[in-house]
Amino acid sequence: MHYKVFGRKTGLRVSELALGAGNFGTGWGHGAEREEAKRIFDGYLAAGGNFIDTANGYQAGQSEAMLSEFIAVERNHLVIASKYTLGTTPDAGISHTGNNRKNMVRAVEESLKQLKTDHLDLFWAHMSDGVTPMEEILRGFDDLVRAGKIHYAGLSNFPAWRIARADLLAEVRGFAPIAAIQVEYSLAERSAEREQLPMAEALGLAATLWSPLGGGFLTGKYRTGDGDNRASKLGMLVHAEKSARETALLDTLLAVATELGASPTHVAIAWLREQARRSTTTLIPILGSRTREQLDATLGALNVELDEEHLARLDGVSDVPKGVPHESIAGSFARFSGGVTLDLPKIPVA
Repeated sequence: MHYKVFGRKTGLRVSELALGAGNFGTGWGHGAEREEAKRIFDGYLAAGGNFIDTANGYQAGQSEAMLSEFIAVERNHLVIASKYTLGTTPDAGISHTGNNRKNMVRAVEESLKQLKTDHLDLFWAHMSDGVTPMEEILRGFDDLVRAGKIHYAGLSNFPAWRIARADLLAEVRGFAPIAAIQVEYSLAERSAEREQLPMAEALGLAATLWSPLGGGFLTGKYRTGDGDNRASKLGMLVHAEKSARETALLDTLLAVATELGASPTHVAIAWLREQARRSTTTLIPILGSRTREQLDATLGALNVELDEEHLARLDGVSDVPKGVPHESIAGSFARFSGGVTLDLPKIPVA
């Protein structure tokens, strides 16, 4: 496994693939028991991984509790990220939710206790609550950095305009910078290419990418009717063949996998690794394996290389419209520029 600097706002070194611990535990009725979770953790470390992503609410708190045992010996060699915003359980109460400072401080203390550590390397606001002012979030992060309870802060599942404003506010007010974003991104879900990923590239923010297999959709397993999966057991955060686009995408993915003598999982992750090579900032897919076999199958993507013809087919069948204003700007510039061709900068202009 290769290592990368975590965006242009930090000097933090992380492995090119992160391990998501959302399946560590069975609090949601679907996940990994302790022994299987430990096998996944050990396999990831053996492959050279050092970046673990969890949240206080994953598996109703079981994820952090399991990780506290797993990371104990290796803590100083690992980059540990957790999140706040949502309560640990659905009945946690209103004071345990939101992006506000009260919940932030409560949640970080809860996570530190659960993980049995004195600091988090990265602390995410899990998603925008739509009401907490960005100044409050940033000042809260800055206080936690200054207190040594977190090293870096990030925004997960926030609109691009809020992230861009946060980046500027942190700079002009001298707060700890926003280091990274987290967003869903895969062959099945490329809408982040409209705003979030170009913004991250322009501002030098790292981007961690959740659900790189579309909740299992890109493995092709939902075509087999296997009932022991996220779609049937958890019933959320899963893509499906709901239109001709998804069917064409899966058909192409399976065909490319057959041509390469690889699995659809390998190809889907290899495509993401190629997007990371193309980017001028750091893109880190998060592997959310539920079994050691799933992890091993996913890590096999490290040995798969896609040629330009395969990439073109996958890019074409999975592309999403960029929408307004992107398409109208491109069309107008081409029409009114008098045939002038520009060499675009490698790093997008912020």
